[in-house]
Amino acid sequence: MADRPTYGNGKICYIEVPASDIAASAVFFQSVFNWRVRADNAGNTSFDDGVGEVSGMWVSGRKPMAEAGFIISIMVDNAEATIELIKVNGGGIVKPIIKGEPEITAHFTDPAGNLWGIYQHGG
Repeated sequence: MADRPTYGNGKICYIEVPASDIAASAVFFQSVFNWRVRADNAGNTSFDDGVGEVSGMWVSGRKPMAEAGFIISIMVDNAEATIELIKVNGGGIVKPIIKGEPEITAHFTDPAGNLWGIYQHGG
């Protein structure tokens, strides 16, 4: 993880993720994607992504992003192994890897029902 993120105008830096059970969501993303879970200055359960470039927090009282529209994809080293981790840790696979495509991608839902993507670089 970087000592500090890259700063720059236009960079995506922070996201708020709906969660019905913040603790369960934190464990899911920590276990599957190696996100660093921490408390922010106000004591909220927050995270830094696996490379320390994007931060955010889980929020209650919001509907999950359950329908395809705006999809955030998370880069992974091994999409097939990540799919297994997603399933074992309480997520669901919505769109599996399609063999023969030029890029290795899949869509999944987290424990709160939010729709996400995974992307394996170099596929």
